[in-house]
Amino acid sequence: MKKPFVIIGGPTACGKTAMSIELAKRIDGEIISADSMQVYHFMDIGTAKVTEAEKQGVPHYLVDELYPDEEYNVMIFQQKAKIYMDQIWGKGKIPILVGGTGFYINALLYDNDFTETENDTSFRKACYAQAKNEGPEALFQRLEKVDPEYAKIIHANNIKRVARALEYHFLTGEKFSKHNAEQKQKESPYNAAVIILTMEREKLYERIDYRVDLMMEQGLLDEVKNLLEKGYSPGLVSMQGLGYKEFVPYFQGECSLNEAVAQLKKGTRHFAKRQLTWFRRQIDGLWVDLSKTDFPMAMTDILDYLKEKNILE
Repeated sequence: MKKPFVIIGGPTACGKTAMSIELAKRIDGEIISADSMQVYHFMDIGTAKVTEAEKQGVPHYLVDELYPDEEYNVMIFQQKAKIYMDQIWGKGKIPILVGGTGFYINALLYDNDFTETENDTSFRKACYAQAKNEGPEALFQRLEKVDPEYAKIIHANNIKRVARALEYHFLTGEKFSKHNAEQKQKESPYNAAVIILTMEREKLYERIDYRVDLMMEQGLLDEVKNLLEKGYSPGLVSMQGLGYKEFVPYFQGECSLNEAVAQLKKGTRHFAKRQLTWFRRQIDGLWVDLSKTDFPMAMTDILDYLKEKNILE
């Protein structure tokens, strides 16, 4: 009998944290983060990391488990998440995977096999070096040539994902987009229910702009400064995340603070758009438009969906 597994995905700033915590309280669940940035210590404000108060006592995993200079990739995520899922089921509870990193979600949902391409990191490191020396765009142009379909759903600055796709093509001769499509055809080993939160684009963009302004009030600039002062290089994969890379030019005297903030808002809006595109193309589930329903009604729809999927009685 397949074990129950709930996933809440969606674009940044759409309300996943609040919804997942309320759902965990309703169904006796515990939360695993599918966010590629919240796993790092010292990166709290820029990642919109869930606070202890917000958790309301609900256990969270894969939050604050690594330092910014430690490697984190889809295989490490998958291995750690599966261990936590077993622990949660062992307590008689339901694991709830929450985040906007669709690649990570798919990896766990379909138990994708990455071992054949994750053991040798030499090609990946060469890609990182090229991005550092020539700029992310040079690396991205290579991806556009070998896998234009995949290039359409990720950003040129997402060096880790670009390198990953190039590495897969180099090692297997196949397009990463083709690999993802094949993995999607697999049946999940779990009794999984996928919930995708969304909202009208203009409302989502307003929330993103408001969130960035709030982050600045909360001390995002000092957070980035402290990371740099701790010796974490701007070239680290973690420091290339949204909310961090935009402020390095400011500290280097290459742009004004207003320009850095504007760039963060713009980059986050583009990121949210790509997230929605990814979820529409890659994953099936219950879509909940939070611009057309209120929180209680959305929760009712989600609970009804979990009953349909035989996760709740």
